[in-house]
Amino acid sequence: MNFALLLFSLLVVTGAVALADRLWFAKARREGEREPWWIEYPKSFFPVILIVFVLRSFLVVPFKIPSGSMVPTLLVGDFILVNKFAYGVRLPIINVKMFEIGRPRRGDVMVFRYPEDPSLDYIKRVVGLPGDRVSYVNKRLYINGVEAPRKPLPDYLNRERIQYSRQFSEQTGEVRHAILIEEEAPPMVPFVRQFPFRDNCNYNDSGVTCTVPRGHYFMMGDNRDNSADSRVWGFVPDENIVGKAFFIWFNFSDLGRIGSFK
Repeated sequence: MNFALLLFSLLVVTGAVALADRLWFAKARREGEREPWWIEYPKSFFPVILIVFVLRSFLVVPFKIPSGSMVPTLLVGDFILVNKFAYGVRLPIINVKMFEIGRPRRGDVMVFRYPEDPSLDYIKRVVGLPGDRVSYVNKRLYINGVEAPRKPLPDYLNRERIQYSRQFSEQTGEVRHAILIEEEAPPMVPFVRQFPFRDNCNYNDSGVTCTVPRGHYFMMGDNRDNSADSRVWGFVPDENIVGKAFFIWFNFSDLGRIGSFK
């Protein structure tokens, strides 16, 4: 469901009723006569819907983590907030950028519309910027020929998969974050799709190397061997960007996670 479109439709309907009442219906009612329900309810909901629409369209939008691709940074069930204006103000519904405030940086955790189905929102980490040469070879990340620094951390217990994974601290751009590696998993991701600019990528048994096209980004999950990301379905175009994730505001299973991500 396109919630933004639904919200916009409700805003238009309730706003139209409120305006029509102000211009015509209110003048036709006798003094002291009560508003009919089909005017009262839309007028009551209009300011609430307007506030929610403005907040979701231009400021922040909530997002629930649906999968384990960003473990250990984000867990299934985390409710996060997404900064909608971090990368520029966009028109609601059509997502056209009106003016730019900032651009995605390496290491940002970004929510975007899934390139294969824009009705779905995905969340991954920005690894490659336009023009970057990104290599993920033998489970090591290289940006423009330089290996991303990483150091080992204690093994991570994945409670959903009931197994331990190798954990590392990796630096992507200016951001240092944790990643998980499954040593028994092959370095090459399976089920690679055909996608726009597929010729920019070279796949082999050791991994993949891609040159990020102009106006696109290369995204990866922190749970490297359990993430379908740009290695599988390609690059994220700028027009698909939703915003920058910055805060965990709730988790029903673990209240201690509130505020643990920024």
